[in-house]
Amino acid sequence: MKMKSGSIESRIDYSVILPTLFLLIIGVLAVYVAVSQDYPNNVVTVVGQQVMWIFLGILLAFLVMFFSTKFLWQVTPLLYLLGIGLMVLPLFFYSPSLVASTGAKNWVTINGVTLFQPSEFMKISYIVTMARIIVAFHQKHPKRGIKKDFQLIGYLVLCTLPIFILLGFQRDLGTALVFLAIFSGMVLMSGVSWKILLPAIIFAVSLIAGFLLLFTSPGGTTMLHNIGMDTYQINRITAWLDPFKYAQSTTYQQAQSLIAIGSGGMTGLGFNKSNLLIPVRESDMIFTVIGENFGFVGGLVVIALYFLLIFRMLRATLLSNNRFYTYIATGYIMMLLFHIFENIGAATGVLPLTGIPLPFISQGGSSIIANLIGVGLVLSMSYQYYLSEDKRLSRSRSYKKITIKRVER
Repeated sequence: MKMKSGSIESRIDYSVILPTLFLLIIGVLAVYVAVSQDYPNNVVTVVGQQVMWIFLGILLAFLVMFFSTKFLWQVTPLLYLLGIGLMVLPLFFYSPSLVASTGAKNWVTINGVTLFQPSEFMKISYIVTMARIIVAFHQKHPKRGIKKDFQLIGYLVLCTLPIFILLGFQRDLGTALVFLAIFSGMVLMSGVSWKILLPAIIFAVSLIAGFLLLFTSPGGTTMLHNIGMDTYQINRITAWLDPFKYAQSTTYQQAQSLIAIGSGGMTGLGFNKSNLLIPVRESDMIFTVIGENFGFVGGLVVIALYFLLIFRMLRATLLSNNRFYTYIATGYIMMLLFHIFENIGAATGVLPLTGIPLPFISQGGSSIIANLIGVGLVLSMSYQYYLSEDKRLSRSRSYKKITIKRVER
């Protein structure tokens, strides 16, 4: 059916929606398999919640799609302050048992009911805020230089610092790494001089290399623990470096993950089949379900859908030709890429475990809804572009009608 030009349907970018929907469907199936294997009595409850969160996220995504550029610009400071306020809540409303099992105080729990993870929503607020700061700075200072670049970085650091302080209190290193990835990507896209970026990259690489050298040296883990590194973080890095060394204790999750994915082979064991127990496979380790049930082919399909989605997002960004939206898309794509590579990398043993969910697939309302709001922002880019084109064409047709009438007279 041909869509009428100027209608709402003609302004929706379905090329972004379709891969997102396929990923959501895969997610529901994967969560069903994980829960039916580990908690068969809770299948209806958990899968039902996942579907409910998806519908709520889709509703919010389409609501965000209608946000005008002006409205989004004006509401950005309020979104940032709201996000900061929400991130304070887990410090006072939390579950001691959940904190004991995860090592982080990052979920809001009231009367024993775990409600949401504020940092997931803060990611979206942070991206939009960073985009506004960069665009506003460029508008105020069109002439660039090293001094101005440092000034811009200073503003971005001031925006980021409260978030890192709160994440420090929450002891949520994994989420802090996500914000660091967003920050790095947006600074890189802001046009900061390589004279600043190159030393920063060299310093970061040296810091990581020094940390790993200290970690693997005799007594290194004891020293790191004494200066404040949590035991669960040490265990996760140990599991990454040698997943089978303590396969029956501290590295159990990582070892089981590798065995499960390896057992899937090329095409997998088949739908809803599993021979292994993997802790929290419905959320952080969801890729093990895909690898075990659908094998290498299934994993490849999921990765291909992610890259298709990101490609379509990049296309929508280029089409919009709007700097504010460009930086928003940059931050959101960096967030997605970090989540994808870290989650799949952790499941396959390439990267350490950090407890980061797989976008659109892992079980969890906060992640699903926040990611779909991000999709809504990308859809808003396309919608606003086609809306402006419709208005331009309408004005052009009106002008032609006036001209023809004048000629006829």
